[in-house]
Amino acid sequence: MLSRLQELKKAEETLLKIKVLLQDQLNRLKFEEGALKCIINAQTEEGPSQPASPPEVLNLDDKVVISQTKLLLRGPEDYHMEEEEEEEEEEDEGS
Repeated sequence: MLSRLQELKKAEETLLKIKVLLQDQLNRLKFEEGALKCIINAQTEEGPSQPASPPEVLNLDDKVVISQTKLLLRGPEDYHMEEEEEEEEEEDEGS
């Protein structure tokens, strides 16, 4: 009985850790979604510079397609660091 209680407590701790990790991942995805929406809005306001290609259709029910889909997760720090790196590259090209 005591060992079962200890097992349940360990399982609870594990689930709480997973919950925190998933919440963190969700927050990062929401941030990235917001950033992507801003980029899309900026592009649509500028007008399409090139003819838009038809969007790639993925069958989200196909496990093979899902497993081959690359998922990039970046936090706010990574996003800003990438912007700074791009700005530095542009400055270097201009010099």
